[in-house]
Amino acid sequence: MIARKPCVGTPHLGAAMARSRRTGAASLLAAMASMVTALAASGASIPDPLPDPDGKPADMSKPVQVYILMGQSNMLGFGNVGQLKGIHDGKGKYPYLFDDAGNFTVRKDARNVRVMCSGNSPARTHKNDWLSAQGGHDGKHIGPEIGIGYYVAHVTDAPVMILKSCIGNRSLGWDLLPPGSESYEYNGKTCPGYGKPEGGGWYAGCQYDGDTAAAKNVLAELGNYYPGATRYEVAGFFFWQGDKDFRNDAHSQYYEKNLVNLIAALRKDFNSPEGKFVVATLGQTDENAGGNQGKILKAQLAIGDWNKYPQFKGTTAGVYSRPFCHGSSSSGHYGGNAETYMDIGEAMGKAMAQLIVDGGGAAQKEEEVEEEEEIAEDKPDPSVLAKEAEKLLKIAREAERMRQRPIARVFYRKIVKDCPDTPAAEEAKKRLERLE
Repeated sequence: MIARKPCVGTPHLGAAMARSRRTGAASLLAAMASMVTALAASGASIPDPLPDPDGKPADMSKPVQVYILMGQSNMLGFGNVGQLKGIHDGKGKYPYLFDDAGNFTVRKDARNVRVMCSGNSPARTHKNDWLSAQGGHDGKHIGPEIGIGYYVAHVTDAPVMILKSCIGNRSLGWDLLPPGSESYEYNGKTCPGYGKPEGGGWYAGCQYDGDTAAAKNVLAELGNYYPGATRYEVAGFFFWQGDKDFRNDAHSQYYEKNLVNLIAALRKDFNSPEGKFVVATLGQTDENAGGNQGKILKAQLAIGDWNKYPQFKGTTAGVYSRPFCHGSSSSGHYGGNAETYMDIGEAMGKAMAQLIVDGGGAAQKEEEVEEEEEIAEDKPDPSVLAKEAEKLLKIAREAERMRQRPIARVFYRKIVKDCPDTPAAEEAKKRLERLE
């Protein structure tokens, strides 16, 4: 089995806590997001940052693991590709996107596919290539698919396809309304449920039907989109949306219900009953926001609350993206800031990677197996271990207080697994039981 690593020496923990006290909740959330990736990596091989891809093709004896990306214009993506090199050189971010010569890397084990249609009209293919930031999805722009794809492919021991099917200016409460959504009354008006009208024209769910049909058409011609592939499994879904819905009171009020219906509908449509689902909040919306934006944020994060939705246990995650937004807003496409699109994409990719690793299965990459050695000098000092466990517990409690339950769970698990004989582990066990 994989050797257990003690939790002593958690990198940058004290500095992160000090920074958070100085700069507030948003900084703390960003620090926690960074640390949770490092902690997960120590037990589940999700490094941060990622290494450069090895350039090797995937094992084509295994079915392609397909991840479908849906939403509206920011899922489509308006991040300026031309900014990435400057961000990398100036801040040291995204080293896996560039090789030693400064050229964009290419993942030969993952395909990047984008199709788009308006409603249920015929779709057009806009991207069909190996995964790389080179050229973006339209020659000059990226969405979150780059950060998503690199992390998902890293933990997947099979071919991967990132399949984006979306268009801008669409609401979940109308255009993307999933099958199974019934009509309802709001402020004396009847809001339509999913269904095609007899006379034709646009209808509630028209874009859902178009986006899913476009994705299915790609999968029906799999070999044209993943050379040499003959089999696939839809392993999961990503959703980043909400800008249009917050402008409508009814759509905001029913967003959570519609999102739950969306997960069920996608799993049914793509024959993926346990398909994993990651949703991200709008970048500008603070955790304490009120009004319609606050309603949508709470709905999106609620999807990752497995106490509220036990049927989703181990398969869903909500990503709070405010710490990763570097200006502007969803309405302004985040000012075209590539860093925003990359950081939110990475956060979504890490969330999915953690679900993959925690869930195990054939698609998870096999790790080198090591036997635990009972060597006395390798055992950490109990007092040091207890102190480090208390530090982790403090972070976990704060994450839970700020409703970042997926992050809290990872910290609690880390304490229980790697610091089992400490007082903090007892509290972590109790809190973990309550959360799960």
